[in-house]
Amino acid sequence: MKLLVIGSGAREHALCRSLSLDPAVTALHCAPGNAGIAEVAELHQVDALDGKAVAALATELDADLVVVGPEAPLVAGVADAVRDAGIPAFGPSKEAAQLEGSKAFAKEVMAAAGVPTARSYVCTTPEEVEEALDAFGAPYVVKDDGLAAGKGVVVTGDLEKARAHANACDRVVIEEFLDGPEVSLFAITDGETVVPLQPAQDFKRALDGDEGPNTGGMGAYSPLPWAEADLVEEVMNTVLQPTVDELRRRGTPFSGLLYAGLAITSRGVRVIEFNARFGDPETQVVLARLKTPLAGVLLAAAQGTLADLPDLRWSDDAAVTVVIASHNYPATPRTGDPIEGLDEVAAQDAPHAYVLHAGTRRDGDAIVSAGGRVLSVTASGTDLVRARERAYAAVDRIRLDGSHHRTDIAAKAAAGS
Repeated sequence: MKLLVIGSGAREHALCRSLSLDPAVTALHCAPGNAGIAEVAELHQVDALDGKAVAALATELDADLVVVGPEAPLVAGVADAVRDAGIPAFGPSKEAAQLEGSKAFAKEVMAAAGVPTARSYVCTTPEEVEEALDAFGAPYVVKDDGLAAGKGVVVTGDLEKARAHANACDRVVIEEFLDGPEVSLFAITDGETVVPLQPAQDFKRALDGDEGPNTGGMGAYSPLPWAEADLVEEVMNTVLQPTVDELRRRGTPFSGLLYAGLAITSRGVRVIEFNARFGDPETQVVLARLKTPLAGVLLAAAQGTLADLPDLRWSDDAAVTVVIASHNYPATPRTGDPIEGLDEVAAQDAPHAYVLHAGTRRDGDAIVSAGGRVLSVTASGTDLVRARERAYAAVDRIRLDGSHHRTDIAAKAAAGS
């Protein structure tokens, strides 16, 4: 199989790493990629939001499958353009990707499918915003209706901050606060059959102790030793399958990766949000634990044959990933700083720990920072304690001026496991 992966972050590096280890993959391409992905795939320049350009590249490469990583190209219809060119694509159509592209659309689908979620109001005027904030009270949960790269959500006890964020959005979803721990559960689907992956938990706040501003995610771990044994089955029956069935019923079948962001509340599982693609940084730990070769699973989803596949096989090991972020992230990050220590990790920590690149680029012989989240340092171990030790040992070898990372990824779960 010849594959083309679209994207340039640590999620795409994790996908490319897994695909590069799959014996069925004979050629692996990525566009536009990054300095780390270049070690496992051939890079190509392309505008990831230009469906015609992506389809043309896939045709030129004679690709058997195109995997669209980020949400923006999916919402822009890139997967549709690839399929229109006669090439299988892993990723939902433009219409189905509205499940992530519009919070209001997602709420509508959930209501029709009977999926448990937070009560909410969709607001387009300051008056509606005031009514909604007053109805739910603090803590306030305010979500930009459109795509916002994981940073369109404000959860705050400060009414002024909530009001300011709401009024800065054209259309906003204001909802009740959901108590309890959060879980990310991914499922691969061809529009009918739904195959759940293993659950993970990510860390959205920038600082230790869940302090500081929201980010795209500062780390993750899997499995979740504190979760109920039947969690995946419950989410399959009450969330994932009903959502896929409802989208098919509407004539907009969803194939690709359906990501349910969940709260395990005192009243049961509730959906916080849906995403239409692999989540970052959870993908890094979920794929670290997947033993089944990945390419065949993604192709089966694209071709509508998931029901024919055997059950996925998983490692019993735990996995932890720690994000190293640029100076000033999640505000405007400083970029262009040299990254040192990558060779040391490769020499001393492999194969149990490795570095997935997010915002990096090559500058002559050096690798330099090129974004807010720069690296995802990922490690496996027999349990979370060992996986954490290995991840942080590798983090300590890396030098990036002004960078910061959380020191408490998976700490509570490891202490309780």
